[in-house]
Amino acid sequence: MSNRTFPNEFLLLPFADTRQLQLLYFGLILGIYLAALLGNGLILTAIACDHHLHTPMYFFLFNLSLLDLGCISTTVPKAMANFLWDTKAISFFGCAMQFFMFVVFVTAEFYLLIIMAYDRYIAICKPLHYGTIMDSRTCFNMVAAVWGSGFLNALLHTSNTFSLPFCKGNALDQFFCEIPQILKLSCSDAYLREVGLLLISACLASGCFVFLVVSYVQIFRAVLSIPSMQGQHKAFSTCLPHLAVVSLFISTGTFAYLRPPSMSSSSLNLLLAVLYSLVPPALNPLIYSMRNQQLKNSVWKVMIACFSEAINCLSFA
Repeated sequence: MSNRTFPNEFLLLPFADTRQLQLLYFGLILGIYLAALLGNGLILTAIACDHHLHTPMYFFLFNLSLLDLGCISTTVPKAMANFLWDTKAISFFGCAMQFFMFVVFVTAEFYLLIIMAYDRYIAICKPLHYGTIMDSRTCFNMVAAVWGSGFLNALLHTSNTFSLPFCKGNALDQFFCEIPQILKLSCSDAYLREVGLLLISACLASGCFVFLVVSYVQIFRAVLSIPSMQGQHKAFSTCLPHLAVVSLFISTGTFAYLRPPSMSSSSLNLLLAVLYSLVPPALNPLIYSMRNQQLKNSVWKVMIACFSEAINCLSFA
């Protein structure tokens, strides 16, 4: 095959045309990335070290933080490297790997959020049966299914997309390798196979979304039937953060992929990609810890322990 059919590299869309703006965006993206690393890293450490947090809800939150770190680490380092070295190129293999890992983490995160909604439904609507239904084996199997579905979905989309012939250039209208932008470069009717896979994925996602809505309708009905305000507040404090995370993730992703073609532009593509791929991983730790006093206390303990260890190391030095 010629290089025109299968290019050696792709060109990513830069955030700005001038060097000064590129460095400014580098600083902003770096700040978001460090916030995501710090927030999710603290949650992972707190849940792993505090045995009081070894429950199904925090087990799912632990995996959500892993997925958030994976999602943002798949796209941001390459973008920041391009900022620093003033380049736009990514190799064909590098683009395929970035595409694969991004689909893994996004797919797995979506299904994990659905499972977390089911966990809150059982905890609030069927509290007496919670320990029996959400036992450790069930939770482990659910999370294994989440990761497995992510890898399977990514394998199908990656193998299908990158087997297509590309004869409409190699410039992507995005700062990372994204399905719609790669399909635009294909000149073969074979891209309809990938469109078919996307439609199947959309149907599955729609079914999960309906399940999510029904779960939260039942949750709110159960919470509002609690006679005491204190009980209602405690129930809301466990489900509202999850609802906020789900809303942020689904709304930004849905608008990015389902907006009308008339609203498509390079600047809007960049903005939406930042909203659904960078902002949620950075905000999720803050959303979950804001109304969760137990998690907040554990995170503070981890921060104090790390600070004390750093002071000790400096004193010995």
